[in-house]
Amino acid sequence: MFDRHLIPLIRRPLAALAAPLCRAGLSANQISLTGFAIGMLALPLLAFGLYQPALVAILLNRLLDGLDGAVARQTAITDCGGFLDITLDFIFYAAVVLGFALSAPANALPAATLLFAFMGTGSSFLAFAIMAGKRGIESPVYRHKSLYYLGGLTEGSETIALFVLMCLWPAAFGWLAYGFALLCLITTLTRLWSGYHSLRD
Repeated sequence: MFDRHLIPLIRRPLAALAAPLCRAGLSANQISLTGFAIGMLALPLLAFGLYQPALVAILLNRLLDGLDGAVARQTAITDCGGFLDITLDFIFYAAVVLGFALSAPANALPAATLLFAFMGTGSSFLAFAIMAGKRGIESPVYRHKSLYYLGGLTEGSETIALFVLMCLWPAAFGWLAYGFALLCLITTLTRLWSGYHSLRD
């Protein structure tokens, strides 16, 4: 929901940070993999209840996730890079939720519920992107992306805000997970409706 408003604000700072990385010869895929490795550290950190260090790993992952796109735009946007980026993102999101599930037995059910909700948002997002690619449909909002970004209530910005809140207030994980799962359900339903009718028409 907020991605379309935040992305234009951060695009220029990310481009400035990406320029020296490009001059150093780093590729977007290298940055994607580095960010993923750092982000996956959140899984054991959360499992052991080290929420502040986990938050640092999460935020660094998100910074590098923005930088890989900025580097790609200054060098070359590729299908393999877009595939790698989105796949690693979804694995990272699930790993964070799993980390909270491992940190306390009481977190297991809300974590499972949230992962179930993530399946809806993720599958509807990727399925529409595949069909849009087949038909040559481009997003009027995210033209710089390598695949079609179908919006909704719960996008990247909202998910990261959720993870930040969970790390700052881990005792509220259950309520946060259930609340966000409900928003994901709404997102999935609206994507199914709009995606079906867009492709049918």
